[in-house]
Amino acid sequence: MSRVEAATALILEVFRLNGALLAAGDGLTRDLGLTSARWQVLGAVALAGRPLTVAGAARAMGLTRQAVRRLVTELAADGFVVLAPNPDHRRAALVVLTETGRRAFAAVQERQAAWAERIAEGCAPAALGEATTLLRRLRAALERDEEHGAAEAES
Repeated sequence: MSRVEAATALILEVFRLNGALLAAGDGLTRDLGLTSARWQVLGAVALAGRPLTVAGAARAMGLTRQAVRRLVTELAADGFVVLAPNPDHRRAALVVLTETGRRAFAAVQERQAAWAERIAEGCAPAALGEATTLLRRLRAALERDEEHGAAEAES
């Protein structure tokens, strides 16, 4: 198998995996009033250890600001987050977890740990680490390629 064929097979498998992960995440979070996408936003803020702007959360998750803005609006309406004034930027409010949001995120994290243990059964930690390294390397290459393409489009 050539490098192109191997890369294409990997990309297709990642697409399939992404779909399966989103469906599983929706199942893990449904009864908490979340979806995989909402969980991602809560996680971006919770794991940052400080409030984030919508743009900051979008960067952390690799999503568009528009998608994150919509999710933040939904989460705020349901009481998981509030928007607070940003002393550094008047128009870019900070997304802050509420107590409800912190409890929901903690509950999902517990479920996710048990779920990760089940799905990773039979996989050596070293193999999982190597796979993570490969995926990070490919993501970095995609980001460089996107930046290069954007620079070419501007010239």
